Amino acid sequence: MKVGVLQFFGWRDRSVPLESVYERALERIEIMDRTGYDAVWLAEHHFTGYSVCPSVHVMAAHVAARTENLRIGTAVTLAAMYHPLRIAEEIALLDVLTGGRINWGAGRGFDPREFGVFDVPVEESTERFREAVEIVLAAWREEKLTFEGRFHSFADVEVLPKPRQTPHPPTWVAATSPSAVEWAAGRGLSILMDPHSPHGVIRRKLELFWGGLARAGHASEGREIPIGRLLAVAETDAEAEAVARRAARWTAGAYLPKEALAQFRADGQPTDPVDHYLADVVIHGSPERVVDTLRKLEDEVPLHYLLLSPLSEKTFGLFTDRVLPHIAG
Repeated sequence: MKVGVLQFFGWRDRSVPLESVYERALERIEIMDRTGYDAVWLAEHHFTGYSVCPSVHVMAAHVAARTENLRIGTAVTLAAMYHPLRIAEEIALLDVLTGGRINWGAGRGFDPREFGVFDVPVEESTERFREAVEIVLAAWREEKLTFEGRFHSFADVEVLPKPRQTPHPPTWVAATSPSAVEWAAGRGLSILMDPHSPHGVIRRKLELFWGGLARAGHASEGREIPIGRLLAVAETDAEAEAVARRAARWTAGAYLPKEALAQFRADGQPTDPVDHYLADVVIHGSPERVVDTLRKLEDEVPLHYLLLSPLSEKTFGLFTDRVLPHIAG
């Protein structure tokens, strides 16, 4: 199993300086750089203390300066909210400066506040996102870009620099809904799987993705599909459950709008958001229990690339020391 970390920059306690939140995260990333993790994936969010990282591209540059081995991913660049040529330039520049260590993850976003503040009509966001991904990839592949779309048109534009990795950095798109999974599969794009869906839902979306690739004539061999999972590890199962419960309550209250919670209800039936997370979303327990759970999910989902989001500093330490050696490979 390959392991990366989905890095949030949560600011739960406003009495704590925000700078210390960043420094703790960067110290964690430096540990990852020397302990066998594949990548850190930086999460972009705006206008919320859930994760104060409004520019994953700026943060990626800082992370690159403090690491040597770790790949650096965006999870995600909110592509509907940017000019696509700016994205192409910045990601390519990062790839050059890091010696080819960049993974590009792109997403539409879902928060109405972000769309509203950035003046992106929600009804246009999906098409804007998809057009932006198409433009970025074309800008990297083509010497000069000519493109005619609904939102952007270019003629004979030389987009520089080109990425160091050829033909471009490995690329993923966030896909939560079945329609998004089907679109990605039809385009031959690999997907990032969200940390909020139950394990069984993740499995069904993976089946939809692999089937869609085959129907569209795209190869499945060699693809890595990072699957986001929230994780709480403690010395005992009870302690880990308490951590998971606190984090689930914070997530439901600070991150997910009410309309988004509906899609996480099991079989369409209303359920308490905290119970939803603890039942079949958050992986929690002692190190030994977590090892067993991950091995089980490796077969059942299947989970070959764990994109974990630690719910406490103790979780990260215990996972690194007592779980990672048993599953990484």
